[in-house]
Amino acid sequence: MLKLLKPGSTIGMLGGGQLGRMAAASALRLGYHCHVYAQSADEPAVEAASDATIGAWDDFAALDRFADAVDVITLEFENVPPEVARHLAARKPLRPGVDALATAQDRIAEKTFLNSIGVETARWARVESSATLEAATQSVGFPAILKVARQGYDGKGQIRISGSQVAETAWTSLGRVPCVLEGIVAFEREISVVLARGQDGVIAAYPAVENRHENGILQETLAPAALPQILAEEAQATAERIALALDFVGVLAVEYFIDGPRLLVNEIAPRPHNSGHWTMDACYVCQFEQQIRAVAGLPLGSTIRHSNAVMTNLIGEAVLEWQTHIADPGAHLHLYGKNEIRPGRKMGHVTRVSPVARPANASR
Repeated sequence: MLKLLKPGSTIGMLGGGQLGRMAAASALRLGYHCHVYAQSADEPAVEAASDATIGAWDDFAALDRFADAVDVITLEFENVPPEVARHLAARKPLRPGVDALATAQDRIAEKTFLNSIGVETARWARVESSATLEAATQSVGFPAILKVARQGYDGKGQIRISGSQVAETAWTSLGRVPCVLEGIVAFEREISVVLARGQDGVIAAYPAVENRHENGILQETLAPAALPQILAEEAQATAERIALALDFVGVLAVEYFIDGPRLLVNEIAPRPHNSGHWTMDACYVCQFEQQIRAVAGLPLGSTIRHSNAVMTNLIGEAVLEWQTHIADPGAHLHLYGKNEIRPGRKMGHVTRVSPVARPANASR
């Protein structure tokens, strides 16, 4: 049974980053308030939200005040401590749920889950001790990448290793925390699929897009990806299978490597995704509105694009070019309101679109 959230209700958002900022804008447009739980008052989503609770993840008094002030809870940041997710889910509906979040925020759990439902990934093995590290190097081989199981993003928390003699040193440099060792895939391209799944189980998927990275950070997304139809359909079908198996409610992103005729899932994200930002300017309903619709129990919107798009992240000092972008009539500029420019920090993005010719009688 759908639990419809009436306009005027308050949606709680865990995390204060730019994804929360853009979701808050969509919530406001649909008549909802957005209340953010953030670590500091200068985070991007705080400025856009109707209200905010500022507190640490271990401040359960602040978390309780936050839960009391909202009607439903979602997230823009998946590294929410499991005990926090469970605590909040006992007080208010949490979408996506605790199990889906726990799977997506831990690489060991994520890859175990994916393989258990028949989804192919790169060769991998868990690393939780010196003994398992040695076993992992033997089963995975080299070259490989050692990645922390939790808290890694944008190329952080991972080291490329070329042989067993450097594996132990690499693991020590990562803090000897649980990790996965992944075999390196000589992939042709990286793509992703972003979809939304509602409380009623209905899924609405955006077309697969191609992603180009620099130094482990997404630099550019091309929408749609230039793919054979069979691969595009497989990518969407696999993403839908993952969402169904997780009983997911909200927006889910699935990243893939294309390895010849094979699609290998790299990772999943249980929230709107950087590679879905293009939907803000090229689709009738963007990924952030879909998130609000899904968690509020509303019907999902159309994922049809009215334009092709190229989305470019403004990373670090690239944001200083904002005046060039704002003067370009073909560019859609989005700035995140971050005060401090740092290397590797996402400061905004710009999307350039080219309309898609559609038949006069085409429906949305």
